[in-house]
Amino acid sequence: MPTAYAELCSLLKHAALLDSLAQLASWDQETYMPEKGAAARAESVALLATLIHERRTSPRVGELLAACEGDAGLTAAETPTGANLREIRRDYDKHTKVPAELVAEIAKVGSQAQEVWKKAREGSDFAMFRPWLERMIGLQRRKAECLGHAPGGEAYDALLDLYEPGATAAGLEAVFTPLRARLTDLLGRVRGSKAKVRTRCLEVKIDPAAQHAFGLAVIEAMGFDLTAGRVDTTTHPFCSGFAPGDTRLTTRYREAHFTDALYSTLHEMGHGLYEQGLPKMGKDGGPSDLYGTPLADSISLGIHESQSRMWENFVGRSKAFWKWALPKSKKQFGKALSKFDAKEYFAAVNTAAPSLIRVEADETTYNLHVMIRFEIERALLRGDLAVKDLPGAWNGKYKEYLGVKVPDDRRGCLQDVHWSFGLFGYFPTYTLGNLYAAQFWEKINQDIPDLNKQIAKGRFDALKKWLNTKIHAHGRRYTAGDLCTRVTGAPLSSEPLLRHLSAKAEQVYGV
Repeated sequence: MPTAYAELCSLLKHAALLDSLAQLASWDQETYMPEKGAAARAESVALLATLIHERRTSPRVGELLAACEGDAGLTAAETPTGANLREIRRDYDKHTKVPAELVAEIAKVGSQAQEVWKKAREGSDFAMFRPWLERMIGLQRRKAECLGHAPGGEAYDALLDLYEPGATAAGLEAVFTPLRARLTDLLGRVRGSKAKVRTRCLEVKIDPAAQHAFGLAVIEAMGFDLTAGRVDTTTHPFCSGFAPGDTRLTTRYREAHFTDALYSTLHEMGHGLYEQGLPKMGKDGGPSDLYGTPLADSISLGIHESQSRMWENFVGRSKAFWKWALPKSKKQFGKALSKFDAKEYFAAVNTAAPSLIRVEADETTYNLHVMIRFEIERALLRGDLAVKDLPGAWNGKYKEYLGVKVPDDRRGCLQDVHWSFGLFGYFPTYTLGNLYAAQFWEKINQDIPDLNKQIAKGRFDALKKWLNTKIHAHGRRYTAGDLCTRVTGAPLSSEPLLRHLSAKAEQVYGV
């Protein structure tokens, strides 16, 4: 590689190594950090954010990037270097639009607000969190103003583009509105069904330590490398793939409904497999030459969520999975599950009923939870909704969309951690992930015709290899839309997801 390109990649690697420390500090704050460490941690993450920003926006990066862009041999559109430089330019232009002091303030306030959110959620006290959310929204508006958006767009577009490049609020609305209507219709048919689904198998109390051991056994069988990752507990589950050979998952447990923790673990493992599948690690076990560049980074959060939602739902809620997993769970949990069979578990984990908590929602209603958040955060950023009125707006939409009454803020507008550290524009990627996952899943089953038989035997290697090859290995070489078309032969559509959900409803409810 030309000297300028090699130096550019090296500088980006240095920034990524610093960023891995910042992510480690954030992971520790959510898992093991003592409460009184919060104030100093906020100062630390702000300093790290400043240093990382300085590295990514240094004049030398700009000079090297310009030099590489002048080399026709590097910039050819269909080459890996051409794709890398295209995405490096995109990142550089965005980073340089945001001043370092704003980057530091967002990091510090996010760290502080996260600690307040934990206490507010525990006490169901929105008033405690309100001033911090107001401050964070103000910061996100400033960030959106710095980034800018296309004529005719809105501030939300600037933030959304950070997570799902090229997406706009208006574009999402055009997808979500008809999807909401069809999901509501499907839910109505399910609720009108006379089928009685027994869910007693989910109510068995299982010791959290046994659940943890079972979860580890399942994800290891699926291909998650526990010598390059770990699983811990936290208030709100997440995955951090912050360094080559170091991908951390978190989950949460309660004695009843052990499947909630299981699906949370599978969801985060899907993210983790993506992170472990990216070309971040060199042959010597250290960072690869691509680490820190777009070719070793995930395409978009929609694609990232497609991986987590696929393992959680398309694999984990399948009949084939329970044929394999139930005997293992009975061995792990003892007599507690002895009276139940795989058919009962398949039906129980695929019930469709309105609920309060997004991360525990069934596949049919899940996207309605996402749409509520999309509409609310869009209104918050535009100023159409005041933060003080958030609980009322939240409760009203849950009544309108899902027909449920929100009893308290802990199970209402305080249930998600995302807004505390500024993830505005993130929530829509969950629904995009569901759409991508369904479309990929249909192609996977065409390419691996006996996939269900393999899953029923606990063989996940062919599926993992398909994902590694078709999705993970490319990094950001292709846009999300281009990758979807390359892999499936068609642009993204909601039809595969609707076919998937309709098939489940027919199997469980006969509708």
